[in-house]
Amino acid sequence: MVKDVLIICDNPEVFKQIQDALPADINIRITSDLPAALSSHKTQFDLVFIDVTVMTEPFLDEFQKTVQHFAIYNPMVQFVSLAPTDKVRRAVQIVRQGANDYLTYPLDKTEIRLVFKTIGANIARHLELNYLRDRVWKPDWLEIIRTTSPAMGRIFESIHSVAPTIATVLLLGETGTGKGLMASLIHKHSHRCEGPFIVVHCGAIPDTLLESELFGHERGAFTGAVSRKFGQFELARDGTIFLDEIGTVSAAAQVKLLQVLQDGTFSRVGGSEQLQTNARIITATNADLVKMVAADQFRKDLFYRLNIFPIELPPLKDRIEDLPHLIDLFLTKLNAKYQRKVSGLHPEVEARMQAYDWPGNLRELENILERAMILEAGDVLGPECFPAGLTYTTQEVTPVRNYDDLPLSAARQRVIEDFERYYLANLLAKHKGQINVSAREAGISTRQLSRLTAKYGLDKKTYKP
Repeated sequence: MVKDVLIICDNPEVFKQIQDALPADINIRITSDLPAALSSHKTQFDLVFIDVTVMTEPFLDEFQKTVQHFAIYNPMVQFVSLAPTDKVRRAVQIVRQGANDYLTYPLDKTEIRLVFKTIGANIARHLELNYLRDRVWKPDWLEIIRTTSPAMGRIFESIHSVAPTIATVLLLGETGTGKGLMASLIHKHSHRCEGPFIVVHCGAIPDTLLESELFGHERGAFTGAVSRKFGQFELARDGTIFLDEIGTVSAAAQVKLLQVLQDGTFSRVGGSEQLQTNARIITATNADLVKMVAADQFRKDLFYRLNIFPIELPPLKDRIEDLPHLIDLFLTKLNAKYQRKVSGLHPEVEARMQAYDWPGNLRELENILERAMILEAGDVLGPECFPAGLTYTTQEVTPVRNYDDLPLSAARQRVIEDFERYYLANLLAKHKGQINVSAREAGISTRQLSRLTAKYGLDKKTYKP
């Protein structure tokens, strides 16, 4: 499955060793330095060997830049780092940043072939999964389920497994992580996809009205009940009902929900007739239901009924590798909404977004992009259209953290990064965001300083008076 290989290394002997180890029909190219590779090779490669010594500091940034460049032409491109024995830790760090494997000098022909075979199998597996995905998922959902995040990949596999069943699903995760979208995805790929999909935002309905909303009421059941009302469980018959913010449901409504989950029966408020529903139930919450059960704020028996198939969605900061695709999805949606032709973001904005924590997750990302599209008159969303809060502040930066759970090399790198962020934030604050003066005091070029501030999401505008 590997046809085109690039070697980024300044040692011609390495090229010969890899060429001798690989099959004769493999197309192999070599370049001596990283800038030349990024500027001249705008083509599709299946595998890139990269010597760690060709990357300048901060070398992890250089590696990420390399990955992003070649992934544009082939999203499944694989990377193997090459390292002398005294740079093995650097090679391991690169693997943790996304490389598939590493080799040490002197190269061994057997090891090269083994790595090549493993990577070929990885590519074949990815192609097979993509093929199956395209056959399993409905065409209008293919862009939604595209991901390079292992965590989201596992979630979509779980959804694919549970969607055709009638099992109750509990969606967990922070606000704005896309629980509503996942509920719709489950419904659309179930056997009742032609039936209704009813959404109830439990937290937005007063406790006094929630029972009526869910189960309906009879005429005269309470003041203002001038006629019979059908509840959402009746309307969701043969379909799916999605109960968002289930943790906010009152104790009285919890009892009736438990009954529906146990035997599918309920009665309208003020009525005695037993009604039946076969609606599939999907619930979602950003609350910790286990803690609520322990505090007697949520019924234990109801929790067990809801927790048959839990799916926990990761926050955006834990699937940041999906950010470019998510931006494209939202821009496509917003272009249609506002009749625009925005093609993308300014590189500085992209760098800041990669470094941002995204406390509001996907919802925050969409809102920020929509605001920028309203403010921007051109085809590229520039830095001035985004809020200054899309960055770290000096208050958020601390020079020391606990790294007990990390290996020594990873902890050392984290300490260096924390110090650099702390140092640069204070430097910019001291000189009121003036790049030239700050770079002079730091003893680096303005270009280096700009690259570092972009890496750590430090916006000079926030430090100006």
